[in-house]
Amino acid sequence: MFDKLDDLVARLEELQNLLSDPSVVGDQNRFRKLMKEQSELAPIVEKYNEYKQAKQTIEDSLTMLDEESDEELRELAKEELNDAKQQLEQCENDLKILLLPKDPNDDKNVIVEIRAGAGGDEAALFAAEIYRMYVHYAEGRRWKVETLEVEEIGIGGMKSVSFMVTGSGAYSVLKYESGVHRVQRVPETESGGRIHTSTISVAVLPEAEEVDVTIDDKDIRIDVMRASGNGGQCVNTTDSAVRLTHFPTGIVVYSQTEKSQLQNKAKAFALLRAKLYDIEQQKAHDAEAELRKSQVGTGDRSEKIRTYNFPQGRVTDHRIGLTLYKLDKIMDGDIQEIIDACIAADQAAKLSKMQEE
Repeated sequence: MFDKLDDLVARLEELQNLLSDPSVVGDQNRFRKLMKEQSELAPIVEKYNEYKQAKQTIEDSLTMLDEESDEELRELAKEELNDAKQQLEQCENDLKILLLPKDPNDDKNVIVEIRAGAGGDEAALFAAEIYRMYVHYAEGRRWKVETLEVEEIGIGGMKSVSFMVTGSGAYSVLKYESGVHRVQRVPETESGGRIHTSTISVAVLPEAEEVDVTIDDKDIRIDVMRASGNGGQCVNTTDSAVRLTHFPTGIVVYSQTEKSQLQNKAKAFALLRAKLYDIEQQKAHDAEAELRKSQVGTGDRSEKIRTYNFPQGRVTDHRIGLTLYKLDKIMDGDIQEIIDACIAADQAAKLSKMQEE
């Protein structure tokens, strides 16, 4: 590990020199690429310097204990030694996590798809609530949310909704939300007061650039039509809605959220690219079954990941055995504690796998 860290220190110095070179500054693409690499290496090198400083403190304290006879100074050296040992252990653990292989999609924006599952109207109502939960969470992080596709029902629910979240590291955080979310509560439409269980599915897809996915024109049919839905100045008056059909996969995407046909077309293509990219990602995950098993719920869409129990006011994440009794806050977007716990569990699993190897 330490040979690799020394190489990273040398690489960071090399990057700093390159970034001050006028020929590099003039090449914007190369400059951005090197800046990104520098921002990734800097925290690792900073932590490694902390590690080396703690190690030096341990050596100095041991030397003082060997040579010093003054009892007061010896006590001071013992305190410094204990503190430095704790810091050294913490730095070593932090470095192991920082050196874990990084998901190449972590820095990407995401497209989130929510679909009502078992439970009819109640599932659609819950889908709308989970959509609002993610919107509130994203807004709290100052991320931009843009609706791509939505199919609503008359009582305020959503059969399905797709939206893009634009923000630094959005995929690295939201990828843990993929899976089946279950709700247990008495529906508003239930006169008998019985608790029902309904489900929705959430899929978090990394945004795919045009360079990530090639879409052949002959594989696509583009249909334009009048938008339908509840109100809106241009609904049913202009052919602004766009539907894309991808023949090789059978994927159909539809966008009508914008007044402009061009904007809807751009959104539809963004959603289609993300779906095609996700198919390739799933193939790669299936080919690396062991890696997928070591991850915390970032691959299997059929996995039941979480239960929202309204009568008891609790939320349970089944992957990590976490139960929180703050349902109201969570439904209002306060999901960071759950996400942090998923990240920690994922890192622990990967560290354990790395040590086994």
